[in-house]
Amino acid sequence: MLHTVNKSPFQNTTLTDCARFIQDGDVLLLLEDGVFAAQVGTTHSALLEALVQRVKVYALQADLKARAITNLVPGIQITDYSGFVALVEEHKIHSWL
Repeated sequence: MLHTVNKSPFQNTTLTDCARFIQDGDVLLLLEDGVFAAQVGTTHSALLEALVQRVKVYALQADLKARAITNLVPGIQITDYSGFVALVEEHKIHSWL
């Protein structure tokens, strides 16, 4: 299952809700304002550090760049739009709104 989170964890609970239900072997894609969760040194860093131990976590490169985010939680992989499309083709999707 591909879980997508597009809301900032500082304004919404979608990331923590997703973390409660995501299962080992699933994939998490942070996009739009969801990429704010990928930053090192925030109140959500520990949650992301735990998630990367269980699931593959990706952040969309264009959204990271648009928000000037460069220092990511270790283990988060950066993907471009082609990689995003490949993930969508490979998995069923659950969008956390």
